Amino acid sequence: MLKALPARFLVVSPEPGGRRRRPRRRSLRPISSALMTNPAYFEVGRLLGSYGFMNITSYSSSQSGGLPNDIGNQDLSLGYSPEEIERLRVQDVGEGEVKIRLYEGRVVQGPLKGTQTVFKVYPGAIAGASEANLMALNELRTHAFLQSNARDICENIQFLLGAFETATGEQWLAFRDDGRYSAADYAKITSERQLKERPNFWNPYDRAYKLELRRYFVLRLLNGAMCGLVHMHNHDRLHQSLGPSSVVLNTVAEKNGYYLLPQLRDLAFSVDIGYSSVGVGALSDGLWRRASAAGASTPLEKRAFGVADDMQVFLFLFSSDKMQVSHIYV
Repeated sequence: MLKALPARFLVVSPEPGGRRRRPRRRSLRPISSALMTNPAYFEVGRLLGSYGFMNITSYSSSQSGGLPNDIGNQDLSLGYSPEEIERLRVQDVGEGEVKIRLYEGRVVQGPLKGTQTVFKVYPGAIAGASEANLMALNELRTHAFLQSNARDICENIQFLLGAFETATGEQWLAFRDDGRYSAADYAKITSERQLKERPNFWNPYDRAYKLELRRYFVLRLLNGAMCGLVHMHNHDRLHQSLGPSSVVLNTVAEKNGYYLLPQLRDLAFSVDIGYSSVGVGALSDGLWRRASAAGASTPLEKRAFGVADDMQVFLFLFSSDKMQVSHIYV
């Protein structure tokens, strides 16, 4: 069951939500406040969709040589040794069994009245979703921890406004609506548009201009996602479920690249790597098994493995042709 956490662990931003004609940069000026846990503070709107979590489930040594020589992997090395690249290749990244639903909504009471929200709904206990309960509680605690210091909130991590449990046991997490697209959506939309576009033979600079806009947009996307991940690592937390669908964007229009604000979401598999917590956790058994298989035995070695694992998965998922971001050529 999701319980209200002490006010000292929770902050909210006075920035009002709402729809804007043009995305703009926002500064997070935090004000201490308690997390909203009363469902009466929220109004639920239409269903936005559903999806599952990406998670690394296993690691095993390779039996079939190196990486295939295809477009998606030609530039995957990025300074890594063949052994490190091989380790990336044999990690089993799959979609978990827990499916969550997304709804739009808004805050209807309190100082944040009118703020647009996105609800993330985990299956209830009636459906036998014990793993979902663990994931929801882990995500709640991780966001509360990362928002615990009002002066140290990262704008590249989705902001949690409240959480509550329904009579059916469903866990509802309410996030400020800073964008409804994901990096996977951007890749799909841009790839489809690219296939339909016809070259402008009358303007030879048109293609170069569009490629420059795309390059700037993608670099800002990757930089924002990396900043969010580094912030988590600096605060002793791993993401462990990172993929293109876990990066929220406030725009997919490349001409608005200057206003792009990427944010990490899906922290349900986040792992505490504080020295007193290394090696424990119901949702992190797979990570520590992979660490042991790689030769990490001490807490310091396991912690280093976890950080490197998170960073390498980031590079792999955003570079491999198996993930949709690779369809954007810059």
